[in-house]
Amino acid sequence: MKKILLLGKDGQLGWELQRTLSPIAHVVALGRTDVDLTDGDAIKRVVKGTKAQIVVNAMAYTAVDKAESEKEVAYACNAKAPELMAKICQETGAFLLHYSTDYVFDGQKKTPYEESDAVKPRSVYGASKLAGEEGIRQSGANHLIMRICWVYGMRRHNFLKTILRLAGEREDLGIVSDQVGSPTWCRTIAQVSAHVVAARLAGGYDGYAQTLHMSAAEECSWYDFSRAIVDVYPGEDKEEWALKSSARIKAITTDAYPLPAPRPAYSKLSSALLEKEYGLMIPSWQSQLEMCLGR
Repeated sequence: MKKILLLGKDGQLGWELQRTLSPIAHVVALGRTDVDLTDGDAIKRVVKGTKAQIVVNAMAYTAVDKAESEKEVAYACNAKAPELMAKICQETGAFLLHYSTDYVFDGQKKTPYEESDAVKPRSVYGASKLAGEEGIRQSGANHLIMRICWVYGMRRHNFLKTILRLAGEREDLGIVSDQVGSPTWCRTIAQVSAHVVAARLAGGYDGYAQTLHMSAAEECSWYDFSRAIVDVYPGEDKEEWALKSSARIKAITTDAYPLPAPRPAYSKLSSALLEKEYGLMIPSWQSQLEMCLGR
């Protein structure tokens, strides 16, 4: 049976990946306690020792604001570690599936970003992820870099869980309305990833090197998304939850909520190339939200 090495099993995406990849091959799933991304020797030991045909890297430094003051750690995890993984995969002939981000773009575009668009990160986090992409490409390894954006789920820390908590605690909630993207459920990303991995195992991956975008269909602002979360969430007591109406969520501008790391004003990624290549149709962010919240 083929073997998949999954790095990042404890993250919201990694948790879902364990379940979608398991029917395809034997999955060896490791987390932060098993391998330190800043420890090159540990990475070599794990990636080489597992002898997997597929390496799925869902592990990264994702503290966007903290990265501004922890540049070395961000680059060690997001640039040097995936580059090292790719070099090992190149040696062993394994295929690497690695996840990147919309933060490699500056957010000045007004239409969905395509894979051919120029990259121009505005934050340390974005720059470190871009450096990781470049390291993978230069390694010569068989790989797919999948850029994703606005990832959420019912596990770990993310925007959806924050809104559900704050909606139950505060009378009024101000949410940024001038940043636009595509909220994408981590389970959908995991399902798409499993489809891609299965296709590569079936059809071969020698000489395969590509970067593809994956995000939910349609777009919205963080403000739109937060209102939808509150409206869709069934709640333990629907009548009581109705009192926490989305009408209490107010639109604010990015300037009214300053953060250390600048955010792209527009983050929608076009999944057209991915859909065409693998025969997929990515659901809308609205339908993904309803599925996530059990509706």
